[in-house]
Amino acid sequence: MTLEGKGFFTWKIPNCEHGDAGLIATHAKVAGLTHLVLKIADGTMIYNGTWGDPTDYTTPVVKALRAQGIKVWGWHYLYGDYPTGEANVAIARIRQYDLDGYVMDVEKEYKASGKKAAAKRFMTQVREACPNLTIALSSFRYPSLHPQVPWTEFLEHCDLNMPQVYWMKAHNPGDQLERCIKEFQAKHPSLPVVPTGAAFREFGWKPSDAEVLEFCNKAKELNLSALNFWEWSDARSGNIPGVWDVIQNYNWSEKEEAKDICVDLIDSMNRHDIDDILKLYAIPAIHISSTSTTQGLDNLRLWYTQMFNQILPNSKFKLGSFNGKGSSRHFTWTATSTKGFVRNGNDTLGISNGKITYQYSFFTVTK
Repeated sequence: MTLEGKGFFTWKIPNCEHGDAGLIATHAKVAGLTHLVLKIADGTMIYNGTWGDPTDYTTPVVKALRAQGIKVWGWHYLYGDYPTGEANVAIARIRQYDLDGYVMDVEKEYKASGKKAAAKRFMTQVREACPNLTIALSSFRYPSLHPQVPWTEFLEHCDLNMPQVYWMKAHNPGDQLERCIKEFQAKHPSLPVVPTGAAFREFGWKPSDAEVLEFCNKAKELNLSALNFWEWSDARSGNIPGVWDVIQNYNWSEKEEAKDICVDLIDSMNRHDIDDILKLYAIPAIHISSTSTTQGLDNLRLWYTQMFNQILPNSKFKLGSFNGKGSSRHFTWTATSTKGFVRNGNDTLGISNGKITYQYSFFTVTK
């Protein structure tokens, strides 16, 4: 349910290394990419690699990537006019390639009135058919500027949020990524973010290699697990000097192991070691959830006992992203258990002298 490392979106496969599947996979491997996101559908139609050409360009790329140990994700442009038909083609393509993950590209069409019902119908159908699949939403970077998009209807059934952080006509990718993260943290549900940066040209604008490096560094600084770029053919065209080289040479795996209280808390939760968990809290710690507000270590012990024995028995937790420093932290998390999944774990911590004094926890369990 997580994604790690560097990835790229592809669009028209014949424009990527002239459609040579082996070359695509080789370049992806040399660049240290952990995953590629291939377009697999457009609306209610299968997409095979370019417009109007029935040739199956996708299958050879899928096979070549897997031979190199690279994960295969698929992306699907949604319109919302025929949600049942779009869900049917999504499910068919997911199953055809046994995808490692599925991404919905939701843009201006879903800003039209009446699309909340379409989003709900689509997500319910896909999630029921693919309950264990990692699903992500790819859409606008600032939800505050696009309130018409049915964010909740999509995100409540997703595992990851993949906002399109394209700093077009600007040169401040780090600031834009930070604003994007903050805006989505304030929304419900707040999911781990895997942003997609700009590696393309549009209307005379193009990113510089320094800006792409800044984007990568900011993603690492924010403790994100992965990042993507749009789009392969433009990045490889030679028309954006230095951009591909920066991405290829950026060693994402060199990220230092975070020594943070968020990491310690999730590690202790995975051991179901309540004594170790309580060592992270100050004696008068306050804990707030959607159902109760309690204070003190005895009440925290009861909370975690109920969590491990009743709410999420036999659970395994995964830290998403976390940020903040000094006296505050915000982190996202996911979990699996014998009673269901958590895809939207969202906690805020208040910290004093290295101990948790305040915690707000939100999550929902889905079957």
